[in-house]
Amino acid sequence: MFRNLYNTFLNCFKIPELKSRIVFTFLLLAVAQVLSFIRVPGVNGQVLIGHLTERQSNGGLLAMYNTFAGGAYDRCAVAALSIMPYISATIIIQLLTAVWPRLSKLAREEGGRTKIVQYGRYLTVLLCIGQGIYFANSWWNQSYDNHRLTYIDSYNYYWFIAQTVVLLTTGTMVLMWLGEQITERGIGNGVSLIITTNILSRLPNAAMAAQNMFFPGGGAEPTHSFLGVGLLLIGLLFLVVGGVIAITQAQRKIPVQYASRMVGQKMYQGGTNYMPLRVNYAGVMPIIFAQSILMFPNPVLQGLATRLPMMKDSLLSIAAAMNYGSWLYMTIYSLMILFFSYFWVATQFNEIQIADDLKKNGGYIPGVRPGQGTSDYLHKAMSRITLAGAIFLTVIATIPIILSKQLDIDQNVSQFFGGTSILIAVGVLLDTMRQVESHLMMRHYDGFLKKGRVRGRF
Repeated sequence: MFRNLYNTFLNCFKIPELKSRIVFTFLLLAVAQVLSFIRVPGVNGQVLIGHLTERQSNGGLLAMYNTFAGGAYDRCAVAALSIMPYISATIIIQLLTAVWPRLSKLAREEGGRTKIVQYGRYLTVLLCIGQGIYFANSWWNQSYDNHRLTYIDSYNYYWFIAQTVVLLTTGTMVLMWLGEQITERGIGNGVSLIITTNILSRLPNAAMAAQNMFFPGGGAEPTHSFLGVGLLLIGLLFLVVGGVIAITQAQRKIPVQYASRMVGQKMYQGGTNYMPLRVNYAGVMPIIFAQSILMFPNPVLQGLATRLPMMKDSLLSIAAAMNYGSWLYMTIYSLMILFFSYFWVATQFNEIQIADDLKKNGGYIPGVRPGQGTSDYLHKAMSRITLAGAIFLTVIATIPIILSKQLDIDQNVSQFFGGTSILIAVGVLLDTMRQVESHLMMRHYDGFLKKGRVRGRF
């Protein structure tokens, strides 16, 4: 198996076009990583070192965002916002296109997609400005060992906020451009590859944290037993990765029969095909939606507690119960993932349009009436498999929280045992392997598997 993989990688560099695309992709990914190390002006480098050390043990949703940014937030880098505002804007525009008739009509017009992409870029700039103000303000107010993280003498507050917002917005736009270049001139999945590279760049931190857990230096006592917790984590890692691969590619094939039909002067023969319905149709979106919403209740409740003294104790108790990792948080988190799994399918999977397209092209599902009958059949089938995918997402999303908060596993280690990190990394790597495989198959080379192809998710 490993020899076959080795030969496949060698074959990738035997095709000049594929070789140039791979080299081009790696160069741009390297540029994206460099941006995560360029510190914004006005940050005290010596204080930043202590600030990084202090934050290594901090968990929560901000730590997850920092993972997507490749640690750029902790380093106060110009790429601290990463590519996430662009992804958020794309998701918002995509949802609005599904529910807003004007955008839906524009998407079907000639050149409409170009305008929608342009709207997404405008929204990206607005999101960058909003998030940039929040990040800049948090850096200005942070300190370590009674020393400010930012230089007070050289910068006043408003100048620091203004220049930091401009730099963070520029960093995101540069990353967006790099992602588009990788998609067009590289091996594809440019934006997704940037996020995956950022996630994988945190592996050294996870390795060091795991070493300190089981084999600390300086004669210190280990916090966990390697024969117990360590072997359990290794087994869990293989189980989670295998489960993510299986569910990510799992699909239900609906048989579709096409009747013979005459188009103009040409007769088209009928045949049998399959309509694949993905089990995890929503992908990682429900987890992202749930995490984004649950970021707000705790700071909002704490802010209200300072402004409403008569309700301070009640609000603070609710905020404490909603802390990241609490059972109430995990319960609400799980229910929101289930809800958003069905919400995404309801907004993105249009069974009525699919049924109409089948009817127009002379296709039908055996044993199911065309038109409304086909639409109802697809709706029921999708609802059933979505439940399996939603339960899978819930389990994967809660594993890092349980490991971190209930078993006292370091946040840098637990994030690689589930959640958005593993879902994004595995999904993007599978898509990338499939695209490289298509280039190899066109030149009659074997693919990454012995059978010569990677089974796609579609």
